[in-house]
Amino acid sequence: MAVTPETVAGQPMDDDSRRLAELGYKQELRRKWSGFSNFAISFSIISILAGCFTTFGQAWNNGGPVAISWGWPLISIFILIIGFCLAELVSAYPTAGGIYWWAAKMGRPVHGWFTGWLNLIGLVAVTASVDYGCATFLNLTLSALFDGWAGTLQQAFGLFVVILVLHGLINIFGHRIIDLLQNVSVWWHVAGATVVVAILVFVPDDHQSFQFVFTERFNNSGFADGGTGGWTFWFYILPLGFLLTQYTITGFDACAHVSEETRGASHTAARGLWKSIFYSAIGGWILLLAFLFAATDVEAVNAAGGFSGAIFESALTPFFFKTVIIISTVGQFFCGMSCVTSMSRMAYAFSRDRGVPGWRIWSKVDRNGTPVNAIIGATGAGLVLTLPALYSSAAGVPVAFYAVVSVAVIGLYLSFVIPIALRLRLGDRFTPGPWTLGRRYKILGWIAVIEIAVISVYFVMPIVPAGVPGTAGFSWSAVNYAPLAVGGVLLLVAVWWYASARTWFTGPRRTVDDEETA
Repeated sequence: MAVTPETVAGQPMDDDSRRLAELGYKQELRRKWSGFSNFAISFSIISILAGCFTTFGQAWNNGGPVAISWGWPLISIFILIIGFCLAELVSAYPTAGGIYWWAAKMGRPVHGWFTGWLNLIGLVAVTASVDYGCATFLNLTLSALFDGWAGTLQQAFGLFVVILVLHGLINIFGHRIIDLLQNVSVWWHVAGATVVVAILVFVPDDHQSFQFVFTERFNNSGFADGGTGGWTFWFYILPLGFLLTQYTITGFDACAHVSEETRGASHTAARGLWKSIFYSAIGGWILLLAFLFAATDVEAVNAAGGFSGAIFESALTPFFFKTVIIISTVGQFFCGMSCVTSMSRMAYAFSRDRGVPGWRIWSKVDRNGTPVNAIIGATGAGLVLTLPALYSSAAGVPVAFYAVVSVAVIGLYLSFVIPIALRLRLGDRFTPGPWTLGRRYKILGWIAVIEIAVISVYFVMPIVPAGVPGTAGFSWSAVNYAPLAVGGVLLLVAVWWYASARTWFTGPRRTVDDEETA
């Protein structure tokens, strides 16, 4: 067959393959995902059954009920605006590289370089945090079911390793059903959250008042002597509580990373991205309000460091307590599976453009169109990042876990802000896809940039007083190592860029010939 504008390598092209060829890539990944499956992966990664359960304590300790009942919808609006900005970009450039590809296309190779590394760090961290949270809840479940299971920190880490390996294996050998599993995950999250809310509404004998849920303030952080007023509370402690929302509703860039496997990606990936945020925001708020109304034993929750499991244990019978924990654990397992899918596609795409050391290894796909090596390498990186969680914190809260969470939030959102800012700079020179913001891109883009700049500052700050260097009770186990992890990698890639990469990293590299795309 001759090469024509309708063929690549002599093979007929559909509209998706043609658009991908115009962007410079031949179709290597199998394009069998539906629009619903594309939405499903981001909805699963956001996972209200994961983030709402595992990082509830961050908001409870830093602001209390108001950080949740008011903070969740407020921050959700800002995140949805960020999602709208990214949806416009994925419609224009539906590639697996996603975020970093957009930055390199609209800017220069240096923009793509730093965006790619920030995005990769964030995706590795979000995968690690989700799987560690799943291990924590599985540890709690096994403790409730078996008297001989102690539920120690070491056992939780062992479960984390097992879960991480399982997710890698599912993504490697489950290529035929991975999109189906994403669809199942959506319905598990919808049905599971509904069941949890119903249990928390109908099973407890008592509930908190509306006044408690919408006006009560806590400060269990250790800062400001526990005060719930003044500048420190409103402008430092309370914003730290917003990490619950900012972490839970993230990872939605997965719609872009699987766009090369999605049919009609210019339309469906854009819709899937913002809809996954919108529906998660509504469902998560309802779920969290149910938590707060059921939190009648405040002392028990405080004694558990704000851990959401203390609400269920104190408000429910043993049967319903176990039911809630199991529903959440399964949901978190689905979430981690989706995270590995998104992370591996980004690692594959960045390696395809030679941005990762050993790129020849990580950019290979097997005969089933699965980036096996990228899956193995990225999950291994997640394991290394989470090693500090082996050490307990004297502060009584999982500082290491929250640090991984902060790494995820900072890495991902900083990678989002670069292409959004570049889109603002392009103005009318930007060529939109079928889904576009029109003239609204200016106001929405600037809101997104400012919000990301603000949260990036807060989430590198100490979470507890013991994590402040120079204080009397300072402990390295209480340090928020997010700035060390993110800053260290950024310093490394910056040195690498100026010492070497700027001479050979040219951004996206074409894998199809010019004549094949006419």
